[in-house]
Amino acid sequence: MEKQPLPADDDKTETLESEVDALTGEERPQCSSEPAARAGWNSKIEYFLAQVGFSVGLGNVWRFPYLCHQNGGGAFLLLYVLLLLVLGIPLFFLELAAGQAIRQGSIGVWKYISPKLAGIGYSSCVVCFFVALYYNVILAWSLFYLGNSFQYPLPWEQCPKQGNITVKECERSSPTSYFWFRKALDTTDSIDEVGSFNTNMICCLLAAWTIVCLGMFKGIKSSVKVMYFSSIFPYVVLICFLVRGLMLEGAMDGIIYMFYPKLEIWADLQVWLQAATQVFFALGLGFGSIIAYSSYNPKNNNCHRDAFTVSFINFLTSVLASLVVFAVLGFHAKVKVDACIAGNLKQLSELYQHGFIDQTQMPTFNSSDSSPVAPEVYSSWFKEYGSKVSAYLTDCDLEKEMQKGVKGTGLAFIAFTEAMSRLPGSPFWSALFFLMLLNLGLSTMFGTMEGILAPLTDRFKTLAKNKTKLTIFSCIIGFVIGLLFTQRCGNYFVTMFDDYSATLPLIIVVVFECFSVSWLYGADRFLDDIEVMLGWRPPIIYKYLWKYICLLAMVGLLAVTTIRTFIKRPTYTAWNQETASNSDLPYPDWALAVLALLILFAMMPVPVGLIHSFLQDRKKPSRDTEAGQYSIVNTDETPMTELDFRNGVATSMS
Repeated sequence: MEKQPLPADDDKTETLESEVDALTGEERPQCSSEPAARAGWNSKIEYFLAQVGFSVGLGNVWRFPYLCHQNGGGAFLLLYVLLLLVLGIPLFFLELAAGQAIRQGSIGVWKYISPKLAGIGYSSCVVCFFVALYYNVILAWSLFYLGNSFQYPLPWEQCPKQGNITVKECERSSPTSYFWFRKALDTTDSIDEVGSFNTNMICCLLAAWTIVCLGMFKGIKSSVKVMYFSSIFPYVVLICFLVRGLMLEGAMDGIIYMFYPKLEIWADLQVWLQAATQVFFALGLGFGSIIAYSSYNPKNNNCHRDAFTVSFINFLTSVLASLVVFAVLGFHAKVKVDACIAGNLKQLSELYQHGFIDQTQMPTFNSSDSSPVAPEVYSSWFKEYGSKVSAYLTDCDLEKEMQKGVKGTGLAFIAFTEAMSRLPGSPFWSALFFLMLLNLGLSTMFGTMEGILAPLTDRFKTLAKNKTKLTIFSCIIGFVIGLLFTQRCGNYFVTMFDDYSATLPLIIVVVFECFSVSWLYGADRFLDDIEVMLGWRPPIIYKYLWKYICLLAMVGLLAVTTIRTFIKRPTYTAWNQETASNSDLPYPDWALAVLALLILFAMMPVPVGLIHSFLQDRKKPSRDTEAGQYSIVNTDETPMTELDFRNGVATSMS
């Protein structure tokens, strides 16, 4: 018996709930019908802003530039585009098409395609919840910094003093590092030291969840109004920062270091893995949010074009953010290198005046001149004479300066913050930057919450009737559990959730998604349904990409990620108050247990759903088996008819 195709628009008499019941063999009253009452976008621009807002997030600003710089610059960009075309866009198109065709959230979509893999949708919901918990904490941090930006001078521009003595922790590190670790987080030395709750962060977290709740109060109808601002404003800020950054001394040095191609990295498997992982997470695959947003589209929407458009906007945003980051960091590095060279030349002049070095060891450039010396000129002299002259002289290297703290929170709250404090009108640029981070995070949070709420309300009618209450309840639960991250050791839990709660589960979810569509449902049948939906057939290459390339690549990524997770003991970066520096510490045993429970809890719905489906199959009456899994019974008891959803007619099966 042939599997039933995806539903079409003219099948208005039954909702997916009843269709799923037919698929799983569950009995329902004959001729029962419920009108389709699914919400929709008011315009294509609303959908576009929502989809772009979800896929473009904080990772585009603070992870992509770091990966690009560390992995070959321009060569990494070429590799990223290649993997985007081969892996990212096909999988993105798959989720868009599935959501648009079935018009349900992730739970309904994967239960419809294969009842045995119904747990995929529930796993996506669990992962979305984990991500929402810690992601909103980052928004709380952004709110805290935004609130502190409206003062001059900025509180992280100078080290505080106790009496006439500078605080040692700040003196040994930097004003921005001290403000981040001591004033903002008041962090402990390890995850074992729980400490008290941070009152400031509790208030900021409450504000962050309140904003999310208000934005999601009426579903996509209210969230999309916020997205008109939150999705567009970050681009305005990035362009402003780029124009201002290119006017700074040292900006071009930063951009050159950023994009200088190192083609030899293509031979490094590690770089391929990092590029594939970034493509995977940058597009937001596996969360269910793509499916949820797409499910509100009309059936004839060109989701194939959307897949390319959103993916390349995401990529170009990452490139734009990289230009901004390294233009500003290039300026910041140039200022620090100039100060380093000036200090070394002053010490060199004193050594020469006291007769500790002779004229032959002195640099050919004028060391007593107050004008800055080019870093490459100083480095050339230092490599030849520096170690011979004095052990106290240092090599003031521009590239090494730019490599400091250019990833994640280290970039946003330390390195970039320090760079902005050197700009004229620093409070303005600081407020602009953290308002941009807040809006980037909000757009992603709306998509993440939709990945939780849409599948649950689609699956359970009681929740659908009380969606507003469900939204408020979810936000309250998120805030209460999120208090875990407002402890003094809370940032270490954020790192744990960010590194482990979503990575493995999401990869497993996408592996099952790809397998269920291309092998269980059938890639050819899926393309047939897309052809009916769009009016034209997508290229045949998608069949082979889904069945072989994407599936094997995701299985390989899953294998490598799993091996790394379980072979090498996980570590986290902790701040030591005594030494005022970061150090990598292994997670204690209890933290490893929590980490394992997070992964297991996220993946538990998949095997549970599989077992439940097998038990349901065993309970089916024999006449269902004879009639076939996808048969229905018409009013005159004519046996074995198959509902052709694409044409809206029932055709007899012989």
